[in-house]
Amino acid sequence: MRYIGRRLLHGLLLLVAVSLLSFVFADLAPGDYFSQFLTDPTVSPETVAALRAHSGLDRPFPVRYAAWVASVLRGDFGYSLAFNSPVGPLLWTRVRATLLLTGTATLLAWLIALPLGIWNATVRGTWCDSLSQLLLSFLLSIPDLLLAIVFLMLAVETGYFPAGGMVSPGWSSLSAPRRVCDVAWHLALPVAVLVLGMLPILVRHVRASMAEAIDSPFALSARAQGIPRRRLLFRHLLPAAANPLVSLAGVSLGTLLSASLLIEVVMGWPGLGPLFLEAIMARDFALVLAVVMLSASFLVIGNLLADILLYRLDPRIRIK
Repeated sequence: MRYIGRRLLHGLLLLVAVSLLSFVFADLAPGDYFSQFLTDPTVSPETVAALRAHSGLDRPFPVRYAAWVASVLRGDFGYSLAFNSPVGPLLWTRVRATLLLTGTATLLAWLIALPLGIWNATVRGTWCDSLSQLLLSFLLSIPDLLLAIVFLMLAVETGYFPAGGMVSPGWSSLSAPRRVCDVAWHLALPVAVLVLGMLPILVRHVRASMAEAIDSPFALSARAQGIPRRRLLFRHLLPAAANPLVSLAGVSLGTLLSASLLIEVVMGWPGLGPLFLEAIMARDFALVLAVVMLSASFLVIGNLLADILLYRLDPRIRIK
């Protein structure tokens, strides 16, 4: 419990630092939501100043930050001027879609990366390993944005996949199994883009960790004792190589979440990405800060889960 308490305290301090820096950067950014009215000749500068005062934008920085922190603790994350609504309800309707996309992509990426990385570690130095590394390097060199555009063009040209959205028209009238299939059909291309973007990094880390475990003295001793290869790989070597992989799993959740925001905008997935872009274009800083804090929170939660799992897996951490 002391270990978990320390990690929770570190996470909370990190979130406080992120919130403070984000608020400072938002305050330093030129203009605000009401700046767009200054270009309208029918709106006087006095009216714009009155609107700013009514929204509390003319108050000192510490007062505005304290009010925003209080709104975060209440769960409404401030007030969106662009949508004329508390930020919280706007977020919760989009968070589920983003978590569905990110969670599915993370699960599939690891389900593919683990066996592929283990196989690459066992065939090091062969032409199979060289071909696999070449393909992974090619995937790593392709930007996620370009990959999303190519998949989107494929959907438009072939019509095999939807070019946007999360469900089809009339989704509510479908049966439960067909609803699930419809969401999976819309989910296929965005998930494919995220998986292909993350897969080379995961496979290379799994390969390096497994290769180090395979070359360790205890692995040589286990092979000398006649332990079967499959049992040696999955029963002994994979747990020994798990430490860096568990840490990478916590980071990959936050990385995929950040990448998914851009993919959602390009591929029309109704998650946090389009909402974040609209908030930036409208200079709706309360909404921008809320999305930033959610992204940071997911990264902290992923790292916390990874730390707890490492604590259970590695006796050295418990001894320390």
